[in-house]
Amino acid sequence: MPEMNPALANQFNTTLEKVKPTSILTFDRKVSAIPGIVKLTVGEPDFAVPEVGKQAAIAAIENDDSHYAPGTGSQALRQAISHFMADRYQLDYDPNSEIAVTIGATEAIFTSLFSLINPGDEVLIPTPTFPLYATVATMVGGVPVSVELPAPDFVLTPDLLKQALADHPKAKALVLNYPGNPTGTTYTADQLKALAAVLKETKLVVIADEIYSELTYGVKHVSLASFLPGQTLILNGASKSGAMTGYRIGFIAGPAALMKKLIMVHSILITAPSDPAMAAAVPLFGSEAGKQATEEMRQAYQERRDFLTAAFTRLGFEVASPAGAFYLFVKLPASQGTDDVAFATKAAEEAAVAMVPGSFFGAGGAGYLRLSYATSMDKLHLAVDRLEKFLKEA
Repeated sequence: MPEMNPALANQFNTTLEKVKPTSILTFDRKVSAIPGIVKLTVGEPDFAVPEVGKQAAIAAIENDDSHYAPGTGSQALRQAISHFMADRYQLDYDPNSEIAVTIGATEAIFTSLFSLINPGDEVLIPTPTFPLYATVATMVGGVPVSVELPAPDFVLTPDLLKQALADHPKAKALVLNYPGNPTGTTYTADQLKALAAVLKETKLVVIADEIYSELTYGVKHVSLASFLPGQTLILNGASKSGAMTGYRIGFIAGPAALMKKLIMVHSILITAPSDPAMAAAVPLFGSEAGKQATEEMRQAYQERRDFLTAAFTRLGFEVASPAGAFYLFVKLPASQGTDDVAFATKAAEEAAVAMVPGSFFGAGGAGYLRLSYATSMDKLHLAVDRLEKFLKEA
């Protein structure tokens, strides 16, 4: 096997020195080696791709749909996404100039931040949240600025936003992920309208990561773009609501003048998405069968959420029942201290239950654990039984 010439050791992009390995995946790999472990770590749906999506992908392959698509994605998928945005959220996006199909929401995050951020520009990131936003902001030369949200609701209020803007008047962008990872927090129409009133007085571009928009419980998702269309880039996709993580289909929607630059960056990065994967996503976004498949998964997640919320409350954790996504963000019982990494490590090693330490999600997450309930009820029951025994013996 070839070894790198030692003289190349300092030839890397120096920005990468600021980027650390993802703690979540590192921890997940470590605990995955434990025999019989029940993993409530990675947010990957346990459902199969809906049959309507599978058949569409198969048909695309059999029909030799194997050539370069437009950089923004197939016309059929962009039209389906336009329909999806209008049908679910009453938003009007032109499939020809205001929508781009990305390689998952991950590429959408990179494309958005790379297109907007110059070296030294600040990016406001309410925390606790998915750590990739700060990582990508750093990679493109930006400065991630954490805006710590107060427990137990973890909601960005107009007052918190105003204070962050006062402290960072040159901030270029705001990342708003809701329903949120790891907290499951979402926003009402009134809350979004109040935030939009503040944002309208700024030049901030809001990157609204709404990848969990179809997975809400007892509330209907409202997009920030309903109140701030000219400053909002919506990120969404098929991974979570369609259980299509491996197909890597996401999208960005926004005003044409903003999207023009993003589309240029996006096309250079990927050339074009995969034809069969896009074909599979068309019925997810554009048909009643796809809509029903997502609804069936949503109902199953809600049942799991309700079970875990009751179970962890009984076990002594402080639990705020999430209104969306498929995560529970629980505070350690007082008897267990506040070291979430130590507790999660011990629970994995001694109870064979893997949960992600809350501190991995930034400011405000210390002393919490994130549990993914994107797994079967049988595994959730087993995890609770093991943890109950573990806590009694601790």
